[in-house]
Amino acid sequence: MTHALYAFIKANWHADIVDQALAGFCKIIPETQVEVFDVPGAFEMPLMARDLAATGRYAAVAAAALVVDGGIYRHDFVAQAVVDGLMRAGLETGVPVLSVSLTPHQYQDTPHHNAVLRAHFVEKGREAAEAALMIGRTRARLAA
Repeated sequence: MTHALYAFIKANWHADIVDQALAGFCKIIPETQVEVFDVPGAFEMPLMARDLAATGRYAAVAAAALVVDGGIYRHDFVAQAVVDGLMRAGLETGVPVLSVSLTPHQYQDTPHHNAVLRAHFVEKGREAAEAALMIGRTRARLAA
């Protein structure tokens, strides 16, 4: 039996937090079935997701980022562009593209807040993996 491959894109900003989404993802889907791709930030994820999905190698693509208000630009604009781009990548390629891109309303760079976000990213990574598997099962039933 051949196991499906999954692509997992991680934005490097706030890597100590974002990496936890991959840890959660790999609690559901074995690490041997996951190929990991790093990008500088969230804004680069949709293009990478589209390119990876277009290869036809992956059953699904997951993309993880933490978009926070850095005081320079509107983080909500960036977050919306990322989520829209990820959705478009999935629709254009027919490969599920799952978002673990989170945008807290009030990010505080404190040990407590970062610990809460790390735990949340683990859970969101698990949820993305479960969604990828569920979509795969549903699509297999539709094809039968």
